[in-house]
Amino acid sequence: FRAVSRRLACGDVEGRLEAIFGRVRAIQAKSGRFDMLLCVGNFFGSTSEAEWAEYRTGAKKAPIPTYVLGANNEDTLSYFPDVSGCELAENITYLGRRGVYSGCSGLQIAYLSGTEAQQQPAPAHCFSAKDAAELKASLLSTPNFRGVDILLTSPWPRDVGTFANSAGEIDTKKCGSKLVSDLAASLKPRYHFAALEKAYYERLPYRNHMVLQETPQHVTRFIALADVGNTSKKKYLYAFSIVPMSSMDPAELVKQPQDVTENPYRKLRKEAPKSKAPLSAEEEPACQFFFDLNKHQGKKRPSDGKERGDSQPKQAKKPPQPTGPCWFCLASPEVEKHLVVSIGTHCYLALAKGGLSPDHVLILPIGHYQSVVDLSSEVLEEVTKYKAALKEFFRSKGKRYVLFERNYRSQHLQLQVIPVPLDLCTSEDIKEAFITQAQEQQIELLEIPEHSDIAQVAQPGTPYFYVELDTGEKLFHRIRGRFPLQFGRCVLASEALLAQPERADWRQCAAQRPEEAAQARAFRQEFEPFDFSLRD
Repeated sequence: FRAVSRRLACGDVEGRLEAIFGRVRAIQAKSGRFDMLLCVGNFFGSTSEAEWAEYRTGAKKAPIPTYVLGANNEDTLSYFPDVSGCELAENITYLGRRGVYSGCSGLQIAYLSGTEAQQQPAPAHCFSAKDAAELKASLLSTPNFRGVDILLTSPWPRDVGTFANSAGEIDTKKCGSKLVSDLAASLKPRYHFAALEKAYYERLPYRNHMVLQETPQHVTRFIALADVGNTSKKKYLYAFSIVPMSSMDPAELVKQPQDVTENPYRKLRKEAPKSKAPLSAEEEPACQFFFDLNKHQGKKRPSDGKERGDSQPKQAKKPPQPTGPCWFCLASPEVEKHLVVSIGTHCYLALAKGGLSPDHVLILPIGHYQSVVDLSSEVLEEVTKYKAALKEFFRSKGKRYVLFERNYRSQHLQLQVIPVPLDLCTSEDIKEAFITQAQEQQIELLEIPEHSDIAQVAQPGTPYFYVELDTGEKLFHRIRGRFPLQFGRCVLASEALLAQPERADWRQCAAQRPEEAAQARAFRQEFEPFDFSLRD
């Protein structure tokens, strides 16, 4: 038997008690009894006193156990006599400044009253970073903590709209509280309710784990509710049924809906572990990720002689030969050699034909390899050296590079390297642009560990697309059907990044051969101080 709870959540009541309780009575008459009403935002308003007196004195009674958050402004502080929570009237309870309410069914409700303090000490109607930290600590310290069932806050979490459906007129990058975002990222509520913005917004559910790095976890549904009785008829009351997390089958709990998105607080989640003490060598787990980086799935590909059980050094593997003319094998007559700007032992650098910018370059193996996954160790080592040289070169020019590979409908590895001005966007902006446009096209682009390589998540012959920043951060998509060939260029050329959408197709950007040769000479000359191939 599982205890299914039927709950109602409500936005800013603002003292309109007859309106909200009248609506609750009508819903219960039609749909049956609900267990409780949870109120976020402003429960009291500037004209509350007359209506409130009837409930406070017992002349009227709320039709359902009602739980409310505290004041969000000085004017309503007097309605909340006890900061730690108390019964305000029969069937109406003030939860308190912060804490966790656990019902007899096992449902866990975390709450934080007030708005984020803009000064210290925090006014009585505001919460501080300390309040949020203490609420987090009280829950995260419990054994086997997986998350809470419900989180109640009055402000929206800042950035909740990232990777999501539009929030209408509300700018989620400016609205709301960063402390609430951090709280939601840590507490992983299954439902998060907020108000104050006089708007209804039901965000697409978001995941609470990093795919490929953590075991699957439940999703979060964020719902912002409008004010009671608003003339625009925006939704202010939300009905839902919920089984407490503690009573659910783990496999059912972590089922991912089809419309699930990336976590909007990814950046906060990534920064969080940095504050923890690092594991000692003895404590560090052998397998840090959802997949085991110490094992190769499928066909075994030993990396050294010891793994094969012998002591012979590994023989360098000859690259496979192309089945027809190849435009990128350096020995091929098809190669446009006027675009080549550097030649190493195993790889070379060439300007891209029809590049997004004059310094858009390709890293290419001299021999014939289809993808990064197929590269021998010595070729991969030189690819890494070219990446490091290009990073140093572009950083000297106030730029950071974005690299991508599309191992799909191509026969020779091409690592596209495009510089982006440092003052134009951050690495988070770049990742957000790729993930957002991927979601719009139903492409699952996942972040993978910075210190892993593509060979650890893709087998030889696997079609894939991946993006890498010069910080080492990577995004990966396993191609299982059709894939837009110009996807990487389209994202970089979009308004979110380089704002040159007309350059998304290389064929529209191709220059005449003399102009290409001049660009290559100019690049070669500028790159010379960073070109290790001239020194090795």
